[in-house]
Amino acid sequence: MKTLKNLALSGTMLMTALLFSSNVSAQEQKTPQLNDAEIASVAVTTNQVDVGYAEIALKKSQNKDIKNFATTMKTDHNAVIKMAVDLVTKLKVTPQTNEVSKSLLAGAVKEEALLNAKSGSAFDKAYVDNEVAYHIYAINAVENMLIPQSKNAELKALLQKALPIFKTHLEHAKMIQKKFK
Repeated sequence: MKTLKNLALSGTMLMTALLFSSNVSAQEQKTPQLNDAEIASVAVTTNQVDVGYAEIALKKSQNKDIKNFATTMKTDHNAVIKMAVDLVTKLKVTPQTNEVSKSLLAGAVKEEALLNAKSGSAFDKAYVDNEVAYHIYAINAVENMLIPQSKNAELKALLQKALPIFKTHLEHAKMIQKKFK
C-alpha cells in the first residue's frame, strides 16, 4: 500500500512538473510555454532521468526481466539523448534549463531515494511501477507539450521519432508489471 501511495505521489509530482507551471495558482494552471532550447533541455533531461533509473535497476535487481528491461531503457534512452545532442550541436543551440527540467530532476532525486531503499522483489515491483508511471507522463508531455510547442521542424521530427519508442517501452513495462501483481 505504501508503494502505491509513493507511486501515486511520484506520478502526481511528475505530471505537475511536466504539464503545469509552478508559478500559477491551482485555478490558473496551464501548460508552460517553452522555446526550442527549453524543449531540448526537457527532452534530454527526461531521457537522462530514465537512464538513471535503469542504472539503479541494473545494480540492484536479480530479476532477468527487470535487468533486460533496464538494459533496453539505458540503451534506447541514451540513443535518444545522442540524437538530441547531435541535433542541438548541428543547430548550434544550447539547451536551456527551465522549471520543467528542474522539476524532473528534483522528482528523480526523490524517486531514486525510494528505489535505493528497496531490495529484492519489492525493488523490482517499485522499479517497474515507476517505469509505467514515468512513461505515461513522459508520453503525455511529448504529445501535449513538447511536440505542439516545437518551432524547429528537426526538433519536432526528433520528438515524433522518439514517441513510438516511449510507447513501446510503456507496453513492455506493463507486461512486466503484470508479473508483480
